[in-house]
Amino acid sequence: MTGLNSVLTAFLLTFAGLFPIVNPIEAAPFFLALTTGLSSDERCVLARKVAINGFGLLVGSMLLGPWLLVFFGIQLPVLQIAGGLVVTALGWKLLTQEDWSDHGSQGLNQPVGKKIGAFYPLTLPLTVGPGSISVAITIGSRKPDTDLRITEVALHAVGAVIGLILIALSIYLAYRFAERVARVLGATGLEVLVRLSAFIVMCIGIQIIWNGYKTLTGG
Repeated sequence: MTGLNSVLTAFLLTFAGLFPIVNPIEAAPFFLALTTGLSSDERCVLARKVAINGFGLLVGSMLLGPWLLVFFGIQLPVLQIAGGLVVTALGWKLLTQEDWSDHGSQGLNQPVGKKIGAFYPLTLPLTVGPGSISVAITIGSRKPDTDLRITEVALHAVGAVIGLILIALSIYLAYRFAERVARVLGATGLEVLVRLSAFIVMCIGIQIIWNGYKTLTGG
């Protein structure tokens, strides 16, 4: 029973802490907008790659993030400010970009890799942004009790991995079926949703910058 509690606690900590920030449902319209001109099969491949990349990035952030920050002498608030600037820039680009829904033939014959990158910007910063990375690093920075046994550490790791797997699965499903949602909304409804979500992303980016600034200055 103690082992099950350890797994459940780690799962809830990881999933509940990261899912509201990753929020693939909100990011799905951006995924659709940034992959304009690609076929459904190509979007499906990208969705799978983004989910795998997102899982790997979150795992790496939890395991290596705290050590890398110490190694390079970077404070977590500084990471938040820099990442917030990237998120704000992405939101501004999508908010002001014209003809984002253009389905012309130009570029349709280009390889997917030249059209849009699975890692940047679809995984980072669209899906797993600085907020998610900051939370993952914070979770990874939690110091275990000195008397914690190796088996309990392993059970904690299992629960965290299960939480990350479910987050990756939610990313895949949200992006995989983004096109079907778009059909229901129609061109006008999708454009309104993208513009509104872009503004929200800008606000999130600015909020991340502000949080980092307050922490850095002790305000």
